[in-house]
Amino acid sequence: MKLQIIDTSDSLWADTLQSLRHDFYHLPAYVALEAQRMQAIAKAVLIQQGEKQLFLPYLLRRCDDIFQDDLQASEIFDLVSPYGYPGFLFNAAATESPEFIQLAIDHLMQTLKAEGVCSVVLRSHPILNQQFNSTDHSQFCSIQTETVAVDLSLTEVEIWQQTRSEHRNKINKCKRAGLVASVVPWRDHLDTFIDIYTETMNRVGASSAYYFTGDYFLQFAEVLQEKLHLCIVELDRQVVCAGLFTECCGIVQYHLGGTRQAFLKQSPSTLMFDYVRYWAKDRGNQVFHLGGGVGGANDSLHHFKAGFSHQRYSFSLLCATLDEEKYQYLVSLQAKRLAVQAEQLLQTKFFPVYRSSVVHS
Repeated sequence: MKLQIIDTSDSLWADTLQSLRHDFYHLPAYVALEAQRMQAIAKAVLIQQGEKQLFLPYLLRRCDDIFQDDLQASEIFDLVSPYGYPGFLFNAAATESPEFIQLAIDHLMQTLKAEGVCSVVLRSHPILNQQFNSTDHSQFCSIQTETVAVDLSLTEVEIWQQTRSEHRNKINKCKRAGLVASVVPWRDHLDTFIDIYTETMNRVGASSAYYFTGDYFLQFAEVLQEKLHLCIVELDRQVVCAGLFTECCGIVQYHLGGTRQAFLKQSPSTLMFDYVRYWAKDRGNQVFHLGGGVGGANDSLHHFKAGFSHQRYSFSLLCATLDEEKYQYLVSLQAKRLAVQAEQLLQTKFFPVYRSSVVHS
């Protein structure tokens, strides 16, 4: 079994993706952008055995970013997925061999531990990791949640029939009121999108994880180029709703979006999602993935998305402690910073807990 750790500058990264169905989350330029945003190191691992392949992009974080004065912490790392649903990539031969997948992940965890990684947090891909998500992986503590997608192989009539009656009524009302949805070049309206998105995040009191700078959005768009699309909803030539959608290997993803406060009652986002699913189908894509609730929760956002389709996918959040001694050491440092007992900190649900600044169960 051959294991290679790859940098984003290595041509092997892009060459590997040529033979694997992937999403934009796996692109080296996207992972590099996420590394820049999170002050991390962009890496990927390629594991091969015969014809079987496993590929995984990830971000490596130095733990002295939170414990700057501790020399031991400077030699400890943790690993997280880039923002979104990166997950593992497997070729056909690997998918048919659960034994290879198990051994490859075991080999990866051992390698990471040897390189000073004490904890791992990975997010799977709901579409590309269907088989992986449905099996048990003893290496991880796995939290399963649900996402929503539209099967674009259905006819337009079947897609409409799967739409919740409440959504159908809102879509029709939007059209009668003169609201119009369209996919436009992102370069023409990116500033408008940023303004609407920021207004939306402020209104809902979103966590810092959902805030992105204007420079980030511009870099994100430059990285994705033709894989990024911007859908807007207009009323009397005023943009009242906007969303970013990605397109890669037959998968269209809803990424981020927002609505002007003054137009919330009209629910223009309902019209936007309705428009994009047929647009995506017309372009020959296979699935339109809307995602789930905030942080994977079964909340009002998830309920809203579920009104567009009966199709559900399983999504896994995979957490693992690779080096218990180093993990406990960092927990003790954070407990000291927060003036609490380590046992109290360990009762929180956040992982890795040494990066939590709030003590509650």
